[in-house]
Amino acid sequence: MRRLADKLIDLRVFADEAGRMNLSLVDVKGAALVVSQFTLFADMSRGRRPSLLKAGDPSRAEELYDAFVRRFRERGIEVQTGSFGAVMRVSIENDGPVTLVISTDDWPTRA
Repeated sequence: MRRLADKLIDLRVFADEAGRMNLSLVDVKGAALVVSQFTLFADMSRGRRPSLLKAGDPSRAEELYDAFVRRFRERGIEVQTGSFGAVMRVSIENDGPVTLVISTDDWPTRA
């Protein structure tokens, strides 16, 4: 969790004065919206209904979520959050041409 939080905070995805993705959240003095999403753990390999049998314990998930948010704040990032486990409607405005998949696992160079 700490590694993932630091990776996101330090990720150079914001444009510098030359228009290159070269600045981090810290560099641009940005803020973050952190919303939990259980669906990342839903198994859709069979049938038409998501299975949550392999999902982690909700209380442990909430602890990790809180620690993740706390790490952003420890690093001086302003953070807004959702309510863990609540049904929420979140609107965003993407500003940029990229979508990134981020993981703490070692991945091959090609997806």
